[in-house]
Amino acid sequence: MRILLTNDDGIHAPGLVALGQALAPLGDVVTLAPERPRSAMGHAVTLHKPLRIWPVKLPHGGRAFATNGTPADCVALGTSEYVGQRPSLVVSGINLGPNLGVDMFYSGTVAAAMEAAISGLPAFAISIASYESADFEPAAQFARYLAEVVEARSLPKGTFLNVNVPPLSAAEMAGVAVTRQGRITYSNRIERRTDPRGMAYYWLTGDRVDEDDGADSDAAAVREGKISVTPVRIDLTDEDLLRTLATWSLRWPV
Repeated sequence: MRILLTNDDGIHAPGLVALGQALAPLGDVVTLAPERPRSAMGHAVTLHKPLRIWPVKLPHGGRAFATNGTPADCVALGTSEYVGQRPSLVVSGINLGPNLGVDMFYSGTVAAAMEAAISGLPAFAISIASYESADFEPAAQFARYLAEVVEARSLPKGTFLNVNVPPLSAAEMAGVAVTRQGRITYSNRIERRTDPRGMAYYWLTGDRVDEDDGADSDAAAVREGKISVTPVRIDLTDEDLLRTLATWSLRWPV
C-alpha cells in the first residue's frame, strides 16, 4: 500500500507524527504537509505564487516533505513526479479539534481528503474531537485499521470519509458509528474590539450551536463516546431541490 499523509496543523504537528508511526508498517508512507499551521483554510489552492517543496526528517522515518502551500495543494503536489508514484490512499490528520457539522466546509484537514476524492483517490480525514492536549494514539491506531479496511473494500469514486474520534482511551470508547453530517453551526461570529489607539478591529469567533439533529449525526456519536465515520461525496447537488426547481419553469429572457 502506498499512502500519502497530510494535514492542516503543519509538518511537525504531533497528530501527523502519530499517524505516520501507526501507518508506517502498512507500506510506503510519504508525508507532505504545510510548513506551518493552515487551519480553517477550507479548500484554498495556490494560484498566484510558486509552490516550494523541501525534504524534512520526521520521527517515523520515511520520505517527508514540507511545502509553503495549503492542505489541498499538498495532495496535488503529493501526486506529482517530484514526490513519486500515485498513492493508493490519502490520509489527512490527525487534526486537533473536531470537524463536525459545518466544520467540514472550513477545515483544511477535510479539504485535503476532498481534493484526493476529486483526483480519484480513496481518502479519509481524521480528527480528535477536542481542542485540549490529546493522546493521539487511539485515533492513530483506528486510522491504521480503517486504512486496511478501505484498501480491502474500496470507496466509490468521488467520495471520502470524515472521521471524528472522541478524546478517550481505546478502552473507554463505545465503538464506531456510521453517521451523517450533523447541524453544528456557530453564533455570534464577529466580535468587535478596540485597540490601544481607540481603533476598532474585529475577531472571527463564535459559540458552537449543536442542534438536536438525531442519534445518527456525527456530533451525537461523539457525545456518546463513539468514533464517527461520515461518508461524504463531492457532488453537492440537492436532488430534492433539483426536482423542485424543474417545476419552476425558469427562463431567461422573460
